[in-house]
Amino acid sequence: MPTRLKERYRNEVVPKLRERFQYRNVMEVPHVEKVVINVRVGAAVQDPRQIDKVVEEIMLIAGQRPVVTRARRSIAAFKLRQGMPIGVKVTLRGDRMYEFIDKLFNIALPRIKDFKGISERAFDGRGNLNLGIKEQLIFPEIEYDKVDKIRGMDVTVVTTAETDEQARELLRQMGLPLREATAAGERAQA
Repeated sequence: MPTRLKERYRNEVVPKLRERFQYRNVMEVPHVEKVVINVRVGAAVQDPRQIDKVVEEIMLIAGQRPVVTRARRSIAAFKLRQGMPIGVKVTLRGDRMYEFIDKLFNIALPRIKDFKGISERAFDGRGNLNLGIKEQLIFPEIEYDKVDKIRGMDVTVVTTAETDEQARELLRQMGLPLREATAAGERAQA
Protein backbone atom coordinates (compact mmCIF):
# COMPACT_ATOMS: atom_id res chain seq x y z
CA MET A 1 0.00 0.00 0.00
CA PRO A 2 1.48 3.39 -0.99
CA THR A 3 2.20 5.87 1.77
CA ARG A 4 0.21 9.04 2.37
CA LEU A 5 2.94 11.31 0.98
CA LYS A 6 3.45 9.13 -2.11
CA GLU A 7 -0.26 9.36 -2.91
CA ARG A 8 -0.15 13.13 -2.39
CA TYR A 9 2.86 13.38 -4.71
CA ARG A 10 1.10 11.46 -7.48
CA ASN A 11 -2.32 13.11 -7.16
CA GLU A 12 -1.53 16.72 -6.18
CA VAL A 13 2.16 17.60 -6.60
CA VAL A 14 2.74 16.23 -10.12
CA PRO A 15 -0.18 18.18 -11.71
CA LYS A 16 0.85 21.41 -9.94
CA LEU A 17 4.50 21.06 -11.02
CA ARG A 18 3.48 20.24 -14.61
CA GLU A 19 1.39 23.39 -14.71
CA ARG A 20 4.01 25.63 -13.06
CA PHE A 21 7.07 24.53 -15.06
CA GLN A 22 5.23 23.59 -18.30
CA TYR A 23 6.42 19.97 -18.40
CA ARG A 24 5.00 18.19 -21.44
CA ASN A 25 5.64 14.70 -20.11
CA VAL A 26 4.93 13.26 -16.65
CA MET A 27 8.42 11.74 -16.62
CA GLU A 28 9.96 15.23 -16.71
CA VAL A 29 8.45 16.12 -13.33
CA PRO A 30 11.15 15.99 -10.63
CA HIS A 31 10.81 13.49 -7.80
CA VAL A 32 12.67 12.55 -4.64
CA GLU A 33 15.24 9.90 -5.43
CA LYS A 34 16.60 9.05 -1.97
CA VAL A 35 17.22 10.35 1.53
CA VAL A 36 20.61 9.87 3.20
CA ILE A 37 20.96 10.19 6.98
CA ASN A 38 24.53 10.51 8.29
CA VAL A 39 25.67 10.67 11.92
CA ARG A 40 29.28 11.32 12.89
CA VAL A 41 30.31 9.81 16.23
CA GLY A 42 33.56 11.41 17.38
CA ALA A 43 33.25 9.80 20.83
CA ALA A 44 33.57 6.37 19.20
CA VAL A 45 37.37 6.79 19.13
CA GLN A 46 37.48 6.56 22.95
CA ASP A 47 34.37 4.39 23.43
CA PRO A 48 33.48 2.05 20.53
CA ARG A 49 30.16 1.15 22.24
CA GLN A 50 28.84 4.60 21.24
CA ILE A 51 28.44 3.33 17.68
CA ASP A 52 26.00 0.62 18.85
CA LYS A 53 23.81 3.21 20.59
CA VAL A 54 23.74 5.42 17.49
CA VAL A 55 22.90 2.42 15.29
CA GLU A 56 19.89 1.63 17.52
CA GLU A 57 18.66 5.25 17.46
CA ILE A 58 19.00 5.61 13.68
CA MET A 59 17.28 2.26 13.21
CA LEU A 60 14.31 3.57 15.22
CA ILE A 61 14.22 6.87 13.30
CA ALA A 62 14.72 5.49 9.78
CA GLY A 63 13.11 2.06 10.09
CA GLN A 64 16.15 0.50 8.43
CA ARG A 65 19.49 -0.75 9.75
CA PRO A 66 22.30 1.77 9.10
CA VAL A 67 25.80 1.00 7.85
CA VAL A 68 28.79 1.75 10.10
CA THR A 69 31.26 4.09 8.38
CA ARG A 70 34.97 3.71 9.04
CA ALA A 71 37.94 6.07 8.93
CA ARG A 72 39.67 6.08 5.55
CA ARG A 73 43.04 7.13 6.94
CA SER A 74 44.83 7.51 10.24
CA ILE A 75 45.03 10.94 11.92
CA ALA A 76 47.40 10.94 14.89
CA ALA A 77 46.16 14.26 16.29
CA PHE A 78 42.68 12.77 16.78
CA LYS A 79 43.99 9.34 17.89
CA LEU A 80 42.21 7.92 14.87
CA ARG A 81 43.39 4.83 13.04
CA GLN A 82 42.43 3.69 9.59
CA GLY A 83 39.42 1.36 9.71
CA MET A 84 38.07 2.58 13.08
CA PRO A 85 34.28 3.05 13.19
CA ILE A 86 33.50 6.80 13.25
CA GLY A 87 29.87 7.12 12.17
CA VAL A 88 26.74 5.58 10.71
CA LYS A 89 24.71 6.27 7.61
CA VAL A 90 21.54 4.98 6.03
CA THR A 91 20.05 5.49 2.57
CA LEU A 92 16.27 5.38 2.30
CA ARG A 93 14.36 4.78 -0.93
CA GLY A 94 10.79 3.91 -1.86
CA ASP A 95 8.04 3.81 0.77
CA ARG A 96 10.47 4.14 3.73
CA MET A 97 11.83 7.31 2.17
CA TYR A 98 8.34 8.81 1.78
CA GLU A 99 7.44 7.85 5.37
CA PHE A 100 10.63 9.45 6.69
CA ILE A 101 10.10 12.67 4.68
CA ASP A 102 6.50 12.88 5.89
CA LYS A 103 7.62 12.41 9.50
CA LEU A 104 10.51 14.89 9.11
CA PHE A 105 8.44 17.67 7.51
CA ASN A 106 5.26 17.32 9.57
CA ILE A 107 6.37 16.07 13.00
CA ALA A 108 10.10 16.44 13.64
CA LEU A 109 10.99 19.87 12.18
CA PRO A 110 8.06 21.70 13.84
CA ARG A 111 9.27 20.31 17.22
CA ILE A 112 12.53 22.28 16.97
CA LYS A 113 12.60 25.17 19.42
CA ASP A 114 12.21 28.59 17.71
CA PHE A 115 11.76 26.93 14.31
CA LYS A 116 10.96 29.47 11.59
CA GLY A 117 11.33 27.22 8.57
CA ILE A 118 14.10 25.86 6.36
CA SER A 119 16.35 28.46 4.76
CA GLU A 120 16.57 28.60 0.98
CA ARG A 121 20.35 28.35 1.38
CA ALA A 122 19.87 24.70 2.44
CA PHE A 123 19.70 23.77 -1.27
CA ASP A 124 23.01 22.91 -2.94
CA GLY A 125 22.53 24.36 -6.45
CA ARG A 126 21.78 20.98 -8.03
CA GLY A 127 18.31 20.45 -6.59
CA ASN A 128 19.25 18.65 -3.36
CA LEU A 129 18.31 19.68 0.18
CA ASN A 130 20.86 19.41 3.00
CA LEU A 131 19.73 19.74 6.61
CA GLY A 132 21.79 19.70 9.76
CA ILE A 133 19.72 18.53 12.71
CA LYS A 134 21.22 19.35 16.10
CA GLU A 135 19.49 16.72 18.21
CA GLN A 136 17.81 13.38 17.67
CA LEU A 137 15.14 14.14 20.29
CA ILE A 138 12.88 15.86 17.72
CA PHE A 139 11.90 12.45 16.35
CA PRO A 140 8.92 10.85 18.13
CA GLU A 141 10.52 7.37 18.26
CA ILE A 142 13.34 8.53 20.53
CA GLU A 143 12.53 8.26 24.23
CA TYR A 144 13.99 11.18 26.16
CA ASP A 145 14.81 9.06 29.25
CA LYS A 146 16.85 6.50 27.29
CA VAL A 147 19.10 9.06 25.55
CA ASP A 148 22.61 9.11 26.99
CA LYS A 149 23.97 11.87 24.74
CA ILE A 150 22.49 14.46 22.37
CA ARG A 151 23.70 13.80 18.84
CA GLY A 152 23.15 15.66 15.61
CA MET A 153 22.75 14.29 12.12
CA ASP A 154 22.94 15.36 8.51
CA VAL A 155 19.93 14.66 6.31
CA THR A 156 20.26 14.96 2.53
CA VAL A 157 17.16 14.79 0.34
CA VAL A 158 18.30 13.97 -3.21
CA THR A 159 15.88 14.97 -5.98
CA THR A 160 15.93 14.67 -9.77
CA ALA A 161 15.27 18.41 -10.09
CA GLU A 162 17.75 20.28 -12.29
CA THR A 163 17.54 23.60 -10.43
CA ASP A 164 17.02 24.71 -6.85
CA GLU A 165 13.80 26.47 -7.86
CA GLN A 166 12.29 23.20 -9.11
CA ALA A 167 13.47 21.30 -6.02
CA ARG A 168 12.19 24.02 -3.69
CA GLU A 169 8.75 23.92 -5.32
CA LEU A 170 8.68 20.09 -5.30
CA LEU A 171 9.52 19.86 -1.60
CA ARG A 172 7.28 22.81 -0.69
CA GLN A 173 4.35 21.03 -2.34
CA MET A 174 5.27 17.89 -0.36
CA GLY A 175 5.10 19.85 2.91
CA LEU A 176 8.61 21.26 3.47
CA PRO A 177 8.28 24.22 5.88
CA LEU A 178 10.31 26.89 4.06
CA ARG A 179 11.29 30.13 5.78
CA GLU A 180 9.34 33.06 4.40
CA ALA A 181 11.56 35.67 2.73
CA THR A 182 11.29 38.99 4.52
CA ALA A 183 11.21 42.37 2.78
CA ALA A 184 14.46 43.36 4.51
CA GLY A 185 16.17 40.17 3.34
CA GLU A 186 15.01 40.69 -0.23
CA ARG A 187 16.32 44.28 -0.23
CA ALA A 188 19.70 43.11 1.07
CA GLN A 189 20.03 40.61 -1.77
CA ALA A 190 19.11 43.15 -4.48
